[in-house]
Amino acid sequence: MNSINILGVRVDNVTYGETLDLIASTIAARVPRQIATVNPEFIMAAQEDAAFRDVLNHTALNLPDGIGVIWAARRLGRPLRERVAGSDSVDLIAQRASEQGWKVYLLGAAEGVAQKAEEVWQARYPGFNCVGTFGGSPRVEEEDSIIERIRVAAPDVLFVAYGAPAQDKWIARNLSRLNVPACMGVGGALDFIAGVTQRAPRWIQRLGLEWLHRLIHQPWRWRRMLALPRFVWRVWRQ
Repeated sequence: MNSINILGVRVDNVTYGETLDLIASTIAARVPRQIATVNPEFIMAAQEDAAFRDVLNHTALNLPDGIGVIWAARRLGRPLRERVAGSDSVDLIAQRASEQGWKVYLLGAAEGVAQKAEEVWQARYPGFNCVGTFGGSPRVEEEDSIIERIRVAAPDVLFVAYGAPAQDKWIARNLSRLNVPACMGVGGALDFIAGVTQRAPRWIQRLGLEWLHRLIHQPWRWRRMLALPRFVWRVWRQ
């Protein structure tokens, strides 16, 4: 797969359409694969966390999520064709799931969020089949019981909403035991789907200012947002 290395992290040059087709082929092959949504925060976290960096560089697919990633690719002379936002991707996957009969399991998020997201998708996409929701946590001592729940449900797609890097490390540790073809860390995407968190309007997204909208509505994220100027500086130097 055509990809680019940004500060030691692989980012794949894929489109929304190709992402959906790759998931379809993964489900058809019944081979467990991990998908990550790589944004500047991921890349900067990976600078300090070698284990997280190793996970990201061994996934089956790293989506180019975040306008900062698109800018960095251009800066490095390897432009990416499209930003593939995780929040949009999960909705498109849910739509394709309803069309193809894929079974989906929602793991993580705050209490009630996964159930609300399920209701939204069932109303939006008739035929959407959610075979289970569960909160739990990414703690190692809970893994066996969670994996048993998921194996019994036998989904085709697993969305894990524990936040990065915990969700991505959780998937990597348990991928071979889950027996799920497509496992994807989705961060706060279920919050957007459920309407718990307000996403930036499309015009703000097109201007590349979604990060600012999120900071205004979630000011507690300011420490995490410090990764953005650090990311720009590191890429500029690279």
